[in-house]
Amino acid sequence: MSAQEPVEVVDLDGRVERVVTRSEMRAGRLRHRCTYVLVLDHADQLVVHQRAAWKDVWPSRWDVAFGGVAGVGEDWLDAARRELHEEAGVEAILRQAGGGAYDDDAVSVLGRVFVARHDGPLTFPDGEVVASERVPLARLGEVLAERAWCPDSLALAESALKALEGRG
Repeated sequence: MSAQEPVEVVDLDGRVERVVTRSEMRAGRLRHRCTYVLVLDHADQLVVHQRAAWKDVWPSRWDVAFGGVAGVGEDWLDAARRELHEEAGVEAILRQAGGGAYDDDAVSVLGRVFVARHDGPLTFPDGEVVASERVPLARLGEVLAERAWCPDSLALAESALKALEGRG
Protein backbone atom coordinates (compact mmCIF):
# COMPACT_ATOMS: atom_id res chain seq x y z
CA MET A 1 0.00 0.00 0.00
CA SER A 2 1.44 3.26 -1.16
CA ALA A 3 0.94 6.70 0.32
CA GLN A 4 -0.10 7.69 -3.22
CA GLU A 5 -2.75 4.95 -3.51
CA PRO A 6 -6.11 6.54 -4.46
CA VAL A 7 -8.84 6.38 -1.80
CA GLU A 8 -12.50 7.38 -1.99
CA VAL A 9 -13.71 9.96 0.52
CA VAL A 10 -17.34 9.10 1.27
CA ASP A 11 -20.30 10.49 3.18
CA LEU A 12 -22.23 8.54 5.83
CA ASP A 13 -24.33 6.90 3.11
CA GLY A 14 -21.25 5.72 1.21
CA ARG A 15 -21.58 8.23 -1.63
CA VAL A 16 -18.21 9.17 -3.06
CA GLU A 17 -17.41 12.84 -2.49
CA ARG A 18 -13.94 12.82 -4.06
CA VAL A 19 -10.82 10.72 -4.52
CA VAL A 20 -7.62 11.61 -2.66
CA THR A 21 -4.32 9.87 -1.96
CA ARG A 22 -3.98 7.58 1.04
CA SER A 23 -1.60 10.08 2.66
CA GLU A 24 -4.15 12.91 2.21
CA MET A 25 -6.89 10.70 3.67
CA ARG A 26 -4.76 9.88 6.74
CA ALA A 27 -3.50 13.46 7.22
CA GLY A 28 -7.02 14.89 7.00
CA ARG A 29 -8.72 12.02 8.86
CA LEU A 30 -11.18 11.79 5.95
CA ARG A 31 -14.03 9.27 5.97
CA HIS A 32 -13.30 6.29 3.72
CA ARG A 33 -14.62 2.77 3.18
CA CYS A 34 -13.06 -0.11 5.13
CA THR A 35 -13.79 -3.81 5.39
CA TYR A 36 -13.50 -5.99 8.49
CA VAL A 37 -13.43 -9.79 8.26
CA LEU A 38 -13.83 -11.89 11.41
CA VAL A 39 -12.30 -15.33 10.84
CA LEU A 40 -13.51 -18.22 12.93
CA ASP A 41 -12.52 -21.83 12.66
CA HIS A 42 -15.10 -24.60 12.90
CA ALA A 43 -14.39 -24.95 16.64
CA ASP A 44 -15.67 -21.36 17.16
CA GLN A 45 -12.23 -19.90 17.79
CA LEU A 46 -11.67 -16.37 16.54
CA VAL A 47 -8.38 -15.67 14.77
CA VAL A 48 -6.86 -12.53 16.30
CA HIS A 49 -3.65 -11.00 15.07
CA GLN A 50 -1.04 -8.39 15.83
CA ARG A 51 -0.42 -5.69 13.24
CA ALA A 52 3.06 -4.87 11.96
CA ALA A 53 4.93 -1.97 13.54
CA TRP A 54 5.09 -0.16 10.17
CA LYS A 55 1.30 0.14 9.75
CA ASP A 56 0.14 3.74 9.21
CA VAL A 57 -2.58 3.51 11.86
CA TRP A 58 -2.47 1.56 15.14
CA PRO A 59 0.93 -0.07 14.58
CA SER A 60 1.64 -3.19 16.65
CA ARG A 61 -1.89 -3.33 18.06
CA TRP A 62 -3.92 -6.51 18.11
CA ASP A 63 -6.96 -6.83 15.87
CA VAL A 64 -10.06 -9.00 15.82
CA ALA A 65 -10.58 -8.57 12.07
CA PHE A 66 -8.62 -8.75 8.86
CA GLY A 67 -9.39 -6.04 6.34
CA GLY A 68 -8.60 -2.56 5.24
CA VAL A 69 -9.31 0.29 2.90
CA ALA A 70 -11.57 -0.47 -0.07
CA GLY A 71 -10.18 0.44 -3.47
CA VAL A 72 -11.67 3.10 -5.70
CA GLY A 73 -14.83 1.66 -7.25
CA GLU A 74 -14.31 -1.68 -5.50
CA ASP A 75 -17.37 -3.58 -4.35
CA TRP A 76 -17.58 -4.16 -0.56
CA LEU A 77 -17.49 -7.94 -0.86
CA ASP A 78 -14.66 -7.88 -3.39
CA ALA A 79 -12.66 -5.57 -1.09
CA ALA A 80 -13.23 -7.90 1.88
CA ARG A 81 -12.17 -10.94 -0.14
CA ARG A 82 -9.07 -9.15 -1.44
CA GLU A 83 -8.03 -7.95 2.01
CA LEU A 84 -8.54 -11.41 3.55
CA HIS A 85 -6.39 -12.97 0.84
CA GLU A 86 -3.66 -10.31 1.08
CA GLU A 87 -3.46 -10.33 4.88
CA ALA A 88 -4.23 -13.95 5.78
CA GLY A 89 -3.53 -15.83 2.56
CA VAL A 90 -6.93 -17.49 2.47
CA GLU A 91 -10.09 -17.53 0.41
CA ALA A 92 -13.38 -18.20 2.14
CA ILE A 93 -17.10 -17.68 1.82
CA LEU A 94 -17.95 -14.37 3.48
CA ARG A 95 -21.22 -13.48 5.17
CA GLN A 96 -22.02 -9.83 5.88
CA ALA A 97 -22.54 -9.31 9.61
CA GLY A 98 -22.99 -5.58 10.13
CA GLY A 99 -21.14 -2.36 9.83
CA GLY A 100 -21.54 1.36 10.17
CA ALA A 101 -19.59 4.52 10.79
CA TYR A 102 -16.70 4.87 13.22
CA ASP A 103 -14.85 8.06 14.12
CA ASP A 104 -12.09 8.82 16.61
CA ASP A 105 -9.00 11.02 16.73
CA ALA A 106 -7.12 8.72 14.32
CA VAL A 107 -9.68 7.61 11.71
CA SER A 108 -13.07 8.22 10.14
CA VAL A 109 -14.47 5.15 8.40
CA LEU A 110 -17.59 3.69 6.94
CA GLY A 111 -17.16 -0.02 7.47
CA ARG A 112 -18.75 -3.33 6.62
CA VAL A 113 -18.16 -6.39 8.77
CA PHE A 114 -18.03 -9.89 7.34
CA VAL A 115 -17.61 -13.34 8.91
CA ALA A 116 -15.62 -16.19 7.38
CA ARG A 117 -15.11 -19.77 8.52
CA HIS A 118 -11.64 -21.13 7.85
CA ASP A 119 -9.55 -23.70 9.68
CA GLY A 120 -6.25 -22.59 8.15
CA PRO A 121 -3.49 -22.56 7.58
CA LEU A 122 -3.15 -18.78 7.45
CA THR A 123 0.03 -17.49 5.83
CA PHE A 124 0.08 -13.64 6.17
CA PRO A 125 1.72 -13.04 2.76
CA ASP A 126 1.80 -9.22 2.77
CA GLY A 127 3.65 -8.86 6.08
CA GLU A 128 0.93 -6.78 7.76
CA VAL A 129 0.46 -9.48 10.43
CA VAL A 130 3.34 -10.37 12.76
CA ALA A 131 1.58 -12.74 15.19
CA SER A 132 -1.73 -14.54 15.48
CA GLU A 133 -3.62 -16.85 17.76
CA ARG A 134 -6.98 -18.53 17.98
CA VAL A 135 -9.21 -17.48 20.85
CA PRO A 136 -12.26 -19.51 21.90
CA LEU A 137 -15.27 -17.20 21.74
CA ALA A 138 -16.01 -18.04 25.37
CA ARG A 139 -12.63 -16.46 26.35
CA LEU A 140 -12.80 -13.45 24.06
CA GLY A 141 -13.75 -10.93 26.75
CA GLU A 142 -10.84 -12.06 28.92
CA VAL A 143 -8.35 -11.77 26.04
CA LEU A 144 -9.68 -8.35 25.01
CA ALA A 145 -8.86 -7.03 28.48
CA GLU A 146 -5.22 -8.16 28.23
CA ARG A 147 -3.86 -6.07 25.33
CA ALA A 148 -4.20 -2.96 23.18
CA TRP A 149 -6.65 -3.49 20.30
CA CYS A 150 -7.68 -1.62 17.15
CA PRO A 151 -10.72 0.34 18.33
CA ASP A 152 -12.46 0.58 14.96
CA SER A 153 -12.63 -3.20 14.55
CA LEU A 154 -13.91 -3.68 18.09
CA ALA A 155 -16.58 -1.01 17.72
CA LEU A 156 -17.83 -2.05 14.30
CA ALA A 157 -17.68 -5.80 14.97
CA GLU A 158 -19.17 -5.64 18.47
CA SER A 159 -22.67 -6.77 17.56
CA ALA A 160 -21.38 -9.53 15.27
CA LEU A 161 -19.03 -10.79 17.98
CA LYS A 162 -21.85 -10.78 20.56
CA ALA A 163 -24.06 -12.76 18.18
CA LEU A 164 -21.25 -15.25 17.56
CA GLU A 165 -20.54 -15.58 21.30
CA GLY A 166 -24.21 -16.36 21.86
CA ARG A 167 -24.00 -19.23 19.38
CA GLY A 168 -20.51 -20.43 20.43
